[in-house]
Amino acid sequence: MIVNSNSIMESNTMIWFRKGLRIHDNPALDQARRGCKHLYPVFVLDPHYLDPDQTAFSPGSARSGLNRIQFLLESLRDLDASLRRLGSRLLLLRGEPSPVVCRLLKDWKIGKLCFEFDTEPYGLARDKQVKDFASKYGIEVQSPVSHTLFNPSDIIGKNGGRPPLTYQSFIALAGRPVDPLTTMYSLLPPIGETGDHELLSVPKIEDLGYGDISQEAFSPFRGGETEALNKLDQVLEDKAWVAQFEKPKGNPSAFLKPATTVLSPYLKFGCLSTRYFYKRLDDIYTSVGKHTKPPVSLVGQLLWRDFFYTVAFGTPNFDRMKGNKICKQIPWRENEELFVAWRDGRTGFPWIDAIMIQLKKWGWIHHLARHSVACFLTRGDLFIHWEKGRDVFERLLIDSDWAINNGNWLWLSCSSFFYQYFRIYSPISFGKKYDPNGNYIRHFLPVLKDFPKEYIYEPWTAPLSVQKKANCIIGEDYPKPVVNHEIASKECKKKMGEALASPTSKINPLDQKASSSSRKKQHHNDSHEVASLKIKQRKNMK
Repeated sequence: MIVNSNSIMESNTMIWFRKGLRIHDNPALDQARRGCKHLYPVFVLDPHYLDPDQTAFSPGSARSGLNRIQFLLESLRDLDASLRRLGSRLLLLRGEPSPVVCRLLKDWKIGKLCFEFDTEPYGLARDKQVKDFASKYGIEVQSPVSHTLFNPSDIIGKNGGRPPLTYQSFIALAGRPVDPLTTMYSLLPPIGETGDHELLSVPKIEDLGYGDISQEAFSPFRGGETEALNKLDQVLEDKAWVAQFEKPKGNPSAFLKPATTVLSPYLKFGCLSTRYFYKRLDDIYTSVGKHTKPPVSLVGQLLWRDFFYTVAFGTPNFDRMKGNKICKQIPWRENEELFVAWRDGRTGFPWIDAIMIQLKKWGWIHHLARHSVACFLTRGDLFIHWEKGRDVFERLLIDSDWAINNGNWLWLSCSSFFYQYFRIYSPISFGKKYDPNGNYIRHFLPVLKDFPKEYIYEPWTAPLSVQKKANCIIGEDYPKPVVNHEIASKECKKKMGEALASPTSKINPLDQKASSSSRKKQHHNDSHEVASLKIKQRKNMK
């Protein structure tokens, strides 16, 4: 019997998972399952993302700390379990993703390839290689947008080919997102022949060559779609809290029960559909009637996410200062000793250090905690380049997201979007107003746990007798402050003012005016800058 190879290819489809690690509201999966005889669900383990890098400052690979690797593996394990319940499974391979996928397309005679559209530069370059290969061999490619509420290209097109640079202008262009898919699957098409390709099971982190990690503190947040949907249900159970949710309100020192949803890691990996999240929130708003509005509401936070994705997608060199037309050119100083002290939680400011220790141990910190340490590193105290801090967050955060991480560092360093550089977080009093007893500091910096509360935020001011009683001598058991905050903050303000006044800063006055106006309308959404424009908060936070 003669078999037509073209008909075989037409009946074989591959769904290539990267993000979008879920079954619910997954347009790429939905398109892939339609009209095919065999469905190949594929994920490629990238050695650069997983293999240990002994030169990195924290345990992990060249691209990620252990917490995010762990979260990814848990998400893959959950996805595999979900696929198995549908009569399929996750086909896991190892190698450089683009060449591996191209080889599979040919060897498995794939006629249609489906994957979620990726907006990041790395993803766009990777996907172009695969699409070019598919085009050469006549393989159909479908790449729907589902990681964001809106297609960034559509928003940019509506704005005359330029990304909107203010939240309000983005909202005016965006409209309402399409509803999520409601398709429920009972069975997926079976997997076809896989030949001699080595198919792996999802590894445990111990299997990746990290040696003894028994002493490592891992994030308390588990990965996967199942966990994401359970967390979403728990969050939305309290409709009053959802309806009244408002940033900038929230306690950055709350760690036993974080004062926010902690759903960002699940959105980052696509374990939770942003459209499904939006729809569930919208249903609650409809049922309760009165609720907060964007930019401070929960829906407002999802829109902020899309805003940054859109600006990042439409801005060349968005992730750097040089060559970035929307970024101020600021002469940040080089000081590796101060940077390492900040990175390792050894600045001598307990509020800052506790946050950095939580980041290292948990892979997650509250958004206001992120603001505190970002301000301290850049325009607040140390005047060190935001790209250095961005790299630390990119490595350690389990919700590290290229567009949002870079966007927030641009914002918080007053390099773009936000320009009120004179508004500085105090590394002493800002945390104290939320946690006067210093419980957060005592938990993450146990060396300070026996300090009286009047000294817990400024232990260097404690008399030597108090330090001895607390079994912690400042300068020996815990470092002295690396800078004098009062002096350093004044110097930073002076440098920022000079940088903005310089013609080389390349700040468009019209853009600055528009952004300032937009922020006033938004009441300074604290998801991206703590400063509210209320008169009572206009003084420097101390």
